[in-house]
Amino acid sequence: MQCSARMCNVGKRVFWGAIHLSFINILKPFTMAKFDGIFEIQGTLKGMTFYKSKGNGSLIRTKGGVSKKRIMNDPAFERTRENGAEFKSVAQDGQLIRKSTGAYYRLAKDSQVVGRMMKILSEIKKLDETSVRGERCVQNGMEHAEGKNLLKGFEFNRNSVLAYVLRSNYQLDTTTGTFAMADFVPKEHLYYPEETTHVQFSIAASRVHLENGTFDTVSSTPQLITMTQNISPLSVAPASIPGGDGFLLFYLLIEFKQEINGTKYPLKNNAYNVLHVLEVM
Repeated sequence: MQCSARMCNVGKRVFWGAIHLSFINILKPFTMAKFDGIFEIQGTLKGMTFYKSKGNGSLIRTKGGVSKKRIMNDPAFERTRENGAEFKSVAQDGQLIRKSTGAYYRLAKDSQVVGRMMKILSEIKKLDETSVRGERCVQNGMEHAEGKNLLKGFEFNRNSVLAYVLRSNYQLDTTTGTFAMADFVPKEHLYYPEETTHVQFSIAASRVHLENGTFDTVSSTPQLITMTQNISPLSVAPASIPGGDGFLLFYLLIEFKQEINGTKYPLKNNAYNVLHVLEVM
């Protein structure tokens, strides 16, 4: 299976970002110098940029680098073009997967989630055994069990991971998408912020096709539980399981809330919320 090129403005920026990263270490010795003068200067003057660097004092950077035309045509930069193309493809795939979580993504994520997902998807891309270099893609890597296992268990918020927050056995029925716990006692089975008055469970099933750039996500009705409420059993399930081509992801969202005068507020701007990839099929 060949991976299609999805050219867009975002993709172009990502491609040239990859090219920039490939050259930055090469160009640093030639484009920067220390500045030791009696005047403190910041900004650009006659092609020279003056700026402060942690630990190195004031530095000067001059314009330099290789032209875009040369990078795109010179055989010496063939590896760079290949790396840039694959980097762009992985970045677009990561963006699509994050979009497939729907509203869940904004409720539970950390500041490094994009980079962490890029790292895992880059490893999955390397499992592509059919495409030539420069065209390897995540979609083909996901056809391997190892690729699915690499993405399974991904935490969108590494500051609040499922294994630490939820201290109870659970089951996932991949036929129906039902997430269930036989006996759930919130104050015993959760590690939760002190101010918590309610916890909310939601699950979503998402069919993602990276080559086509499409996804179909079906979410459950959230189940809101007071911290003093014991549930036997607790279960949530999406209304249906999306069909079609591509791989299937199951997302579990756990939210902590505080009720004040009848209104339920997210705690610490959702800092304690969990968004976890339960299964990849």
